[in-house]
Amino acid sequence: MTPTDLPPVRGKLLLNELLGPYTWFRVGGAADALFIPADAEDLADFLKALDPALPVTVLGVGSNVIVRDGGVEGVVIRLAGRAWGQVTADGPTITAGAGALDAMVAKASAKAGIAGLEFYAGIPGTIGGALTMNAGCYGAETKDVLVSAWGLTRRGERVDYSLADFGYTYRHSVVPENEIIWVEATFRGTPDAPEAVQARIDEITSRREQTQPIREKTGGSTFKNPPGHSSWKLVDEAGWRGKLHAVTGGGAKFSELHSNFMINPGEATAADIEGLGEAVRADVLAKTGVQLDWEIKRIGRQG
Repeated sequence: MTPTDLPPVRGKLLLNELLGPYTWFRVGGAADALFIPADAEDLADFLKALDPALPVTVLGVGSNVIVRDGGVEGVVIRLAGRAWGQVTADGPTITAGAGALDAMVAKASAKAGIAGLEFYAGIPGTIGGALTMNAGCYGAETKDVLVSAWGLTRRGERVDYSLADFGYTYRHSVVPENEIIWVEATFRGTPDAPEAVQARIDEITSRREQTQPIREKTGGSTFKNPPGHSSWKLVDEAGWRGKLHAVTGGGAKFSELHSNFMINPGEATAADIEGLGEAVRADVLAKTGVQLDWEIKRIGRQG
């Protein structure tokens, strides 16, 4: 891929850009091209002119993803910067850009005296990712507060979605990943005293700091909770808490603090981390008959 293959942009367009620094695990190969659009109009113009045969992958803050060592084919689009992170309140509603950090949405809701969005303080990602996977924690999910969202198709055309259009279930939407690039979402909560909302956010933040390895190179929750089970308990009972993977030898392991969080404490590769996850899935299945499904996204080519 060369600059002549790609449309002109106002944002940043980087070729053969290593993606590891853009992810929480700090691993992974290069994107053939990485595009950080200046705004929605820049993104729409780019998509309209882009060869439809080129694959497009959307990357947020990289908090819930493993970029494989072989890199990512085509164009990776990262929604970062002020234009993508705006959060505004109007009555009981919050409107947020797809690049806004979930925690910033929670903070804005407290300032505006809007209850119901406190759970976003416990999710280390962006609103675009939350829309894609019905992100949630501590008993609340995106589907509980979402009103509508809009985004751009692969051809750069605007599409508007209501909550019902997402067909949300647990950590899943019926909208195929990367088919729509989300631009903005509107949420509705209920009026409450700002100090009461903030107190609940503080409680969530404190709980997260005490129970999750948030200062490590991690990817958040590794596996979805199977029906009737907690993933962390299954991983723990299978003996994987804090255990290095003997096969990969790359230092990847499940955290001592939370056994559904993989961490890269040293120089693990993406293959080390994904290999550990697959080894644990196989072990848990063999010991319990329960299938663990990945919550972390794995993208790109094998190294």
